[in-house]
Amino acid sequence: MSEFKSPVYNIIAVPVEKIRANEYNPNHVAPPEMKLLYDSIKEDGYTMPIVCYYNADEDMYEIVDGFHRYSIMLKYKDIYEREKGMLPVSVVNKPIGERMASTIRHNRARGSHDVDLMSNIVKELKDMGKTDKWIMKHLGMDADEVIRLKQMSGLASLFGNEEFSNSWDIE
Repeated sequence: MSEFKSPVYNIIAVPVEKIRANEYNPNHVAPPEMKLLYDSIKEDGYTMPIVCYYNADEDMYEIVDGFHRYSIMLKYKDIYEREKGMLPVSVVNKPIGERMASTIRHNRARGSHDVDLMSNIVKELKDMGKTDKWIMKHLGMDADEVIRLKQMSGLASLFGNEEFSNSWDIE
């Protein structure tokens, strides 16, 4: 077994045009914080890489973490020009379920979430065969939070493989 090496030790410069958002990020940043992020990048530069998965079939990088840093380059010409259209990228090579979990872990450490999108993520992970225990462990949730998010989707299929206790017996 080879020694683990954190992705941050292999930062690469990637043209912003070869990077795209993922479809599952539930994190939102309010306009004042986006302005602060712009000011931070303008004054300090990019101090954190964008975390991406490289899709070799499409020759594209899909964001796992760093969507808002990426957005700043797209929105502000001065940043794009100064950085020559390049973003620092740290590449992770994980299957989609693991990438979704990584996105949530990154976000939960610092941001807020769109509850409907979180419910959709729980549904997608359940559809992939992930257990509640897996979701709790990898997304940093407790059992009640997972149940609430499953209930929000209104889909009985999310509860299909669950064991339930009998609250009473009908005689």
